[in-house]
Amino acid sequence: MVKHIILWQLKDELSESEKTKIKKDIKIHLEGLSGGISGLMDIRVHTEGLETSNADVMLDSSFTDKAALKDYSIHPEHVKVADTYVRPYTKFRCCFDFEI
Repeated sequence: MVKHIILWQLKDELSESEKTKIKKDIKIHLEGLSGGISGLMDIRVHTEGLETSNADVMLDSSFTDKAALKDYSIHPEHVKVADTYVRPYTKFRCCFDFEI
């Protein structure tokens, strides 16, 4: 199994109300990929970090293997979500992938 962890910081120029809506949209649409992409075992988005956090959103996902993670990265539904709900609003992305 492969874990795929992403941390994002939202753009500074966004208002708090905009950030709240964007985080909700990211969560709904990324978690909505569950069951629709082969090899994607679990996908969860966390948006309510403690005040000690320096990221706004965390993606915690699990894949059957490295090939499934690679396929997910280019899957049209994933790319559509990323291009519509994530990339336009984020200033920083950090990724950590590992095998369990």
